Amino acid sequence: MPAILTGPYLAPISLLLLSNVFMTFAWYGHLKFKAAPLWVAVVASWSIAFVEYWFAVPANRIGHMVYSAAELKTIQEVITLVVFAFFSVFYLKEAMTLNHVIGFGLIAAGAFFIFRGPLG
Repeated sequence: MPAILTGPYLAPISLLLLSNVFMTFAWYGHLKFKAAPLWVAVVASWSIAFVEYWFAVPANRIGHMVYSAAELKTIQEVITLVVFAFFSVFYLKEAMTLNHVIGFGLIAAGAFFIFRGPLG
C-alpha cells in the first residue's frame, strides 16, 4: 500500500471507508431479502459487522494519534452518508431526492465547524 494511504492522517479515512461499506451492508443489505426469516438477517448482519470492526477499531486507534475523537466521529459520519447515498441509489434502487441532498449537505456543513476550530 502506498505510504500516503498508511500514514496517520489518511489510513483512518481509508479504513473508515472500508468499515462503512461493510456496515452499510450489515445494516441495510438484508432489505433486499425480505422473505428471509428475521433471525437469518440478524445473523448475516452480525457476521458482516464483525468484519467491519476489523476496519473500524484500527481506524480509530490510528486516527486518534492525529485527530480528536470528535473529529474521528465526524469523519465517520460524513463517510457513512456518502457510502449510504451510493448504496441506496445503486443497491436498493431508491431515488436520491433534493431533500436528501439538502439534509446530507447540512450534516456536512456541521462537519465543517468541527474541523474549523474555535469560533471567536
